[in-house]
Amino acid sequence: MDNLTRTSTSGSTVGSRSGVDKYFKITERGSTVGREVRGGVVTFFTMAYIIVLNPLILGFAQDADGQFLGGGSGPNLPLIAAATALVAGVMTILMGVVANYPLALATGLGLNAFVAFSIASGMSWADAMGLVVLEGIVILVLVLTGFRSAVFHAVPAQLKTAISVGIGLFIALIGLVDAGFVRRIPDAANTTVPVQLGANGFLDGWPVLVFAFGLVLMVTLYVRKVRGAILISIMITTAVAVAVEAIAKVGPSVDGKQVNPNGWNLNVPSLPDKIIAVPDFGLLGQFSLFGSFERVGFVTAALFVFTLMLADFFDTMGTMTAIGAEAGLLDEDGVPPNSQRILIVDSLAAAAGGAAGVSSNTSYIESASGVGEGARTGLASVVTGVLFLLATIFAPLVAIIPNEAAVPALVLVGFLMMQQVKNIEWDDLEIALPAFLTIVLMPFTYSISVGIGAGFLAYVLIKLVRGKPGEVHPLMWVVSALFVVYFFIDPIRQLLGA
Repeated sequence: MDNLTRTSTSGSTVGSRSGVDKYFKITERGSTVGREVRGGVVTFFTMAYIIVLNPLILGFAQDADGQFLGGGSGPNLPLIAAATALVAGVMTILMGVVANYPLALATGLGLNAFVAFSIASGMSWADAMGLVVLEGIVILVLVLTGFRSAVFHAVPAQLKTAISVGIGLFIALIGLVDAGFVRRIPDAANTTVPVQLGANGFLDGWPVLVFAFGLVLMVTLYVRKVRGAILISIMITTAVAVAVEAIAKVGPSVDGKQVNPNGWNLNVPSLPDKIIAVPDFGLLGQFSLFGSFERVGFVTAALFVFTLMLADFFDTMGTMTAIGAEAGLLDEDGVPPNSQRILIVDSLAAAAGGAAGVSSNTSYIESASGVGEGARTGLASVVTGVLFLLATIFAPLVAIIPNEAAVPALVLVGFLMMQQVKNIEWDDLEIALPAFLTIVLMPFTYSISVGIGAGFLAYVLIKLVRGKPGEVHPLMWVVSALFVVYFFIDPIRQLLGA
């Protein structure tokens, strides 16, 4: 009776809240409107770094035609930031309203790096984003037909773990290289190592020092469990970078034909003319659905779609289950409520990200921070989404952020993804060797797809030579055959005279 009285009283206190409470089942899940709002705010500040980081990953990469995302002669970071915040806001609100789940979505780290460094480098940006849209459509079909279970079980769980770990190392390497902490060494007869520390085997220059400061600050805040540690670190390090540039006049690493090995790697930090501006959503709709198939061929394009789908689909399954476990929302079979709706919204988010030109959007494990603050329903996601929409007017701020201030986040995210390596049975050669090849070849070849392909082929080969071909899922045979074609596409083309 006491519980019933409390529910009735709280429901009659404010009429509007009664409707919100009923729709989101706030009281039923043991939460309050205040907790949901607080949880939504915390989730936003925990993952708002993506508004800064996604433009830095996508904005400076060039496609096969030498074009920057959005067109123009150089990077347009505010354009990418505005679209990133818009899609994240809309899809996170949709997750809250449709699936009633405390799960936020935004451009996926790892997926955006794959699009920028592996896909767009072989085609136009519009073609690359078209593949992202196709990936979202394929996942949606798999969800609606119930085929997702077959796909989920096709790839061994520990090989999925290895893919996440490999992507983590790949992200970390990108961060270290973009900061100038690790430098590529041009091919030469006297070169003994492919990469080295700094420009001359040691750290030199103000930008690298700024990166080191940012990394130390970010790690310090993170281990002390400060809410929004990544975002706070980026903001403080950017302020330090602006002060350093104002005093030391470091300048860019490349200015015309002049090369300054100790200059800022991508953009020089300086205060913008304005902080608030009407957002430019010019990236929306800049995609070509099937242009990639004409540009790189069906096999290569299909493998790109599969690679995106694999990383996106399985990450979502793991993320929504982890969030549900943290919030105590899983049923006796370990399934979250409204799981079908969660997967549908996530699939639509993947396609929406491609259609908006900002790469696939996916569910964020950072949502756990909001759950830790008490969030249990989709109202928290609505709050997070609204804050993302408000952030679109602050897009010009990203123009002052140097790469050296933001890429420490890539190193930290790489560490977080690397932690999953403990879930691999390293004493089992049938999984350990494929997992090892998957993990090491992603950063060593600077290609996520190469790592996945090598891992798949190694897994199938080891099962075959050990006389256990029946243990390999039929889909793994098909995918492995496609990867053989992918790896040897040039010799095959020569053989066929194509």
